[in-house]
Amino acid sequence: MGSVRKASAWLGLVEDNDERYYDDEYAEGTETGTGNQAWVTDPRVQVAAEAAQEQDRRIATVTPDSFRDARAIGELFRDGVPVIVNLTAMDPADAKRVVDFAAGLIFGLRGSIDRVATRVFLLSPADTQVVAGGAAGRKADGFFNQS
Repeated sequence: MGSVRKASAWLGLVEDNDERYYDDEYAEGTETGTGNQAWVTDPRVQVAAEAAQEQDRRIATVTPDSFRDARAIGELFRDGVPVIVNLTAMDPADAKRVVDFAAGLIFGLRGSIDRVATRVFLLSPADTQVVAGGAAGRKADGFFNQS
């Protein structure tokens, strides 16, 4: 199989008819294992969303369309959930109102607000520490220092 054909098969553009990768032992219709037993999930395995909610490790993202969506931001933040607010879809006047609302939230609940990107903000509750990832892990005299 040529490289173009392999790439096309990988992208799903053509059907993959290369049989040399299939093992006869695992052909359709043969069963390996213990017969008709159902799959049993290990009780130590938890769904990530359930474990995150139990341990308060959630972060909410909200992309409001208008100022009416500010209530959802306030409710999440009041519950102690860090909120990423993406204001890129809003007009500038409403976006300013949402930022003012968020500033009131963080003042009243002793949180903090950080600008993540243009018109994207992170609202962090008082018990959450935000670690800036600037030039962490780089040496001052290393390869990236081109001055």
